[in-house]
Amino acid sequence: MGAQWDLLVLHPEDDVAVALRDLDPGEAVVRCGDALAPLVLLMAVPLGHKIARRAMAAGEHVRKYGAVIGEATAAIAAGEHLHVHNMRSLRARRKADG
Repeated sequence: MGAQWDLLVLHPEDDVAVALRDLDPGEAVVRCGDALAPLVLLMAVPLGHKIARRAMAAGEHVRKYGAVIGEATAAIAAGEHLHVHNMRSLRARRKADG
């Protein structure tokens, strides 16, 4: 059986990896498609969620699929969970209720 990866990197230029299982803080996870040393998680990350592969400043674009998908709304450290608390989408827009 092949290697058991913890994260999936969809494109070599992506700033994020996708969790392939629920991950715990402090884990050193192996990245699929990445030759770098394991990434240490700073917080719990649920299956299917994004993890920062590198540090990003507030206002920086976030890449996934080799394309910009969002913008950091706060400073993000490598190994941090990316979600609505620290990133806003530049792709999906919801209509205002009303």
